[in-house]
Amino acid sequence: MAAGAINAIVGSGSLITFPTLLAFGFPPVVANVSNNVGLVPGNVSGAWGYRRELAGQRGRLMRLGLFSVAGSLVGAIALLSLPSGSFQDIVSVLILIACVLVLVQPQLNARIAARRQRRAEDGPEAVTEVTSPVLAGGVFGAAVYGGYFGAAQGVLVIGLLGSFLDEPLQRVNGAKNVLVAFVNGTAAVVYIVFAHVAWLVVALIAAGSTLGGLVGARYGRRLPPVALRLFVVAIGVISVIKLIVF
Repeated sequence: MAAGAINAIVGSGSLITFPTLLAFGFPPVVANVSNNVGLVPGNVSGAWGYRRELAGQRGRLMRLGLFSVAGSLVGAIALLSLPSGSFQDIVSVLILIACVLVLVQPQLNARIAARRQRRAEDGPEAVTEVTSPVLAGGVFGAAVYGGYFGAAQGVLVIGLLGSFLDEPLQRVNGAKNVLVAFVNGTAAVVYIVFAHVAWLVVALIAAGSTLGGLVGARYGRRLPPVALRLFVVAIGVISVIKLIVF
């Protein structure tokens, strides 16, 4: 429930659920796999909730979705192919990166909004959408990260889309929700077929995060965003310590 509420307000709910599963004694790879599968329903409902902002973006999202699916496959295969000891070391670094992304997200969103404002003031001729291999490569790289370990991948994706697309932030956020759903859904299929999934964990995360998302969307915005971000970062740091020490 806490992860669902955090996702609704600031994102990065995996920094709550993944350490929780570690605390209950699940092996890191099993915890990551089950966490990913359990959060997919929330990704889909989040994308559906932004359906109005997604109007007119179908072609763009289908193109970028191909890179998201391809990158997610690479990340998921890497997770299942590399030794579990490597996963613990790599994820420790990725969690710290995710914590930094959570902290800088407000500044990132502010910069994107300021860029939109400047372009609007410059006139219509200054508004041109940049569809380049750089954006496609960035989306692919973010999907590799998400397929391997998805915490804070949404922050990466919204930063990429906000930098390359001339769209309001809410439309960018809607597009981000769809691409993250592609990534997590693709990885979930790979995990279900080839990995050990703790299905009770999946059911609990799916139910809890869905309910938490509803609560967070309704009441969570009344809470201080800084306090929520610091809470997420604290949980992330604790999980890194657990991975390294234990």
